[in-house]
Amino acid sequence: MSSQSIHNKRPDWDTYFMKIAKIVSERSTCLRRKVGAVLVKDKRILATGYNGAPTGISHCEEVGCIREKLNIPSGERHELCRGLHAEQNAILQSAYHGVSIKGSKLYITCHPCSVCAKMIINAGIEEIIIEEGYPDKLAESILKEAKIKVRYLKNG
Repeated sequence: MSSQSIHNKRPDWDTYFMKIAKIVSERSTCLRRKVGAVLVKDKRILATGYNGAPTGISHCEEVGCIREKLNIPSGERHELCRGLHAEQNAILQSAYHGVSIKGSKLYITCHPCSVCAKMIINAGIEEIIIEEGYPDKLAESILKEAKIKVRYLKNG
């Protein structure tokens, strides 16, 4: 195989980081939606996160889903959940390890909710690359108002 044909199979950076976000999502313990996030700056991974219960707390896989039991629709009442979102865990992991994420990009398998959008804004994340949507118009609105670049990755 020539070096040219090997080079042609190499994924671009967006595809590469989104594939990593998908692998990270496999660690999720959420029963409703598995989400993975990767924070990147200068083509380097700063932190990753997936959705699930805080450290030391029983996971929904073990105790069941509060949101299912209460019949809460997707995109509503985010506070009624045992878990943290993937973006929250990536941001918290960065803080825990003292890694600045100001000016970074967030690769995520699902559009952020409004709570995460506010955290993304205040964390100084400049761009979000998303694989799939999420029913939260407020999140879309505040990200736009904050001038956070948001784009969907096709075939990520």
